[in-house]
Amino acid sequence: MVICALILFACACEANEGRDVTKGGPPAGVAQSNVTPDTIPAGVMPGIHERVILGDVKNPYTNSPAAAREGRQLFLMYNCVGCHGGRAGGGMGPSLRDSAWSYGSTDADLFATIVEGRPAGMPTWGGKIPEDQIWKLIAYVRTLRTPQEPDPPPPSIQPNR
Repeated sequence: MVICALILFACACEANEGRDVTKGGPPAGVAQSNVTPDTIPAGVMPGIHERVILGDVKNPYTNSPAAAREGRQLFLMYNCVGCHGGRAGGGMGPSLRDSAWSYGSTDADLFATIVEGRPAGMPTWGGKIPEDQIWKLIAYVRTLRTPQEPDPPPPSIQPNR
C-alpha cells in the first residue's frame, strides 16, 4: 500500500514538473476558459439555447381572437397561473394586467422573456413550449384589460384601470 502511494506521488510530481503550481491556472494541456460571469446574459442557461429574437419581430397572431382564446388555454395548461394568478393579476410572479413591464413591452421582449426566463423567478421555457404557442400566449397577454380579453375577471374583482 505504501509503495502504491509513493508511485502515485512520484507521478503527480512529474506531471507538474516545470509548472509553478502555486500560481493557479489550468494544468498543462488544458485550455483556459474565457467564460466569466460578465459574459453570460442574465436568465440564460448556457448551452440550452441561444437568443431567439433579435430586433423588432412581430407576433403573427396580433389581433386574432381565436389565438388569444387558445393563448388563454395555454396559460392554464402551462400553469402560468401558478405564478401570475388565474387571470394574470399577479401572485408570486408579477401582474401581467398592468402597464409596468420590467424587461420591455414589445412582442419581441415578451417572447424573449418567455424563452430565456428572467432572474429571480421566471423559468426558461425555450425548447419546452413551441414558438407558435409562445406567440399565442403573447396574443392572450395583449388582450388583458381590453374588451377582447377571453374569460375576463368579474367586474367586482378587476383592478382599477
